[in-house]
Amino acid sequence: MRAKTETVLIVAAPEKTTAERRNIEALCAAKGMRMTEQRRVIARVLASSEDHPDVEELYRRCAAVDNRISISTVYRTVKLFEDAGIIERHDFRDGRARYEQIPDTHHDHLINLRTGEVIEFQSEEIERLQAEVARRLGYRLVDHRLELYALPLDDKPRR
Repeated sequence: MRAKTETVLIVAAPEKTTAERRNIEALCAAKGMRMTEQRRVIARVLASSEDHPDVEELYRRCAAVDNRISISTVYRTVKLFEDAGIIERHDFRDGRARYEQIPDTHHDHLINLRTGEVIEFQSEEIERLQAEVARRLGYRLVDHRLELYALPLDDKPRR
């Protein structure tokens, strides 16, 4: 008897375009938010981030652009952007909140527990399965967040 095999298509989430990277400032303006020069720097640094920085890392990057920015300004601005629905907060079990611009398309995350690297991916099969699970339980899925915590296959256990 042959074992049934399935192919699962998982693709990396698409890279941000230049327009998407500038989107934070545009979203702030659309929401009527007053944009100081420091807020603009924070918005630009956040929008150009390819990773999911925490506030301390965001502060280091912003201070390299404008050394007058304080960490308290970064904390307040991140909270303001989050409350306005412009950026999303993630807690990837590393004890620090990390942020990304709310994406135009849904993606999930795989977190490398050894390095802390966050890999964005999309899988239509996972999306279908989640909706099916909800349906079987008598629900219609309206939102979800999937975070996979993993170690590389070639990772040697620590003793």
